[in-house]
Amino acid sequence: MNKLYSWNLQNLNTNVHNVEAIDLVDHEHKIIAQVSATSTKEKINSSLSKDILSKHKNYTFIFISISKDASALRKNTYNNVHLVNFDPSKDIYDIVSILKQVNALTINPLKDLYQFIKGELGNEVDSVKLESNLSIIIDILSKEDWDINESSDAINTFEIDRKIEFNQLNEVKSIIDDYKIHYSRVNRIYTQFDIMGKNKSSSVLGTIRREYLKALSINDADILFLTVSENVQQKTIGSANFKPIPIDELELCINILVVDAFVRCKIFKNPQDYKYANT
Repeated sequence: MNKLYSWNLQNLNTNVHNVEAIDLVDHEHKIIAQVSATSTKEKINSSLSKDILSKHKNYTFIFISISKDASALRKNTYNNVHLVNFDPSKDIYDIVSILKQVNALTINPLKDLYQFIKGELGNEVDSVKLESNLSIIIDILSKEDWDINESSDAINTFEIDRKIEFNQLNEVKSIIDDYKIHYSRVNRIYTQFDIMGKNKSSSVLGTIRREYLKALSINDADILFLTVSENVQQKTIGSANFKPIPIDELELCINILVVDAFVRCKIFKNPQDYKYANT
């Protein structure tokens, strides 16, 4: 915002913890700002009612929505209790309005903003995408009809429940329960997939295991599981041979693969004498 509008906003919460109604302040340009993911008329009215605004009557109050289009909010009227400067049509910002401002920049300011964002977010994303067996198997899985049940007799559900309890996976137990039933079908698909090349299924399972090992510093087992799923999803999307599919279908396929890797001992610790397959 400072780069786009030549402001000097500072984080007020750096000096005073959790100040109501105000997140950012620019004393030079007399601006106070609230940044919120709750983009409602009630939220803005609540902010305008806070007593701290009485100390900033000569300031302009701006509201920055970081969750959704706020165009409807600009048409409302608000209870400006402390009579700060606030024009909803101009002083409510959102992602859409900010991106319009970015799009209007000339080349040098745009380069400057690009370098700033790249520095904030870390290393630039590598534009050279590599082909991935993970993406190929996702494409195969996406063509399956998962509403048709296949026999789950091949797995020992008692043993899998024992592993869930052993790893204290309380919140994601329902995810594992929902998708462990697909073990036989995934096993069949992996067998067919391996016909395409030596140990292709091992490549996919190895990718999931590496994402698990990279995230092992996370102490909460449920968050660790969800992080692995999210990272596998991002790795899939970043592949050169990824064929875009609806996000709900992609998440379904990822969950099936990660749960299958859990069942097959590739991620999380196994209890003693763990045997997931029925003989």
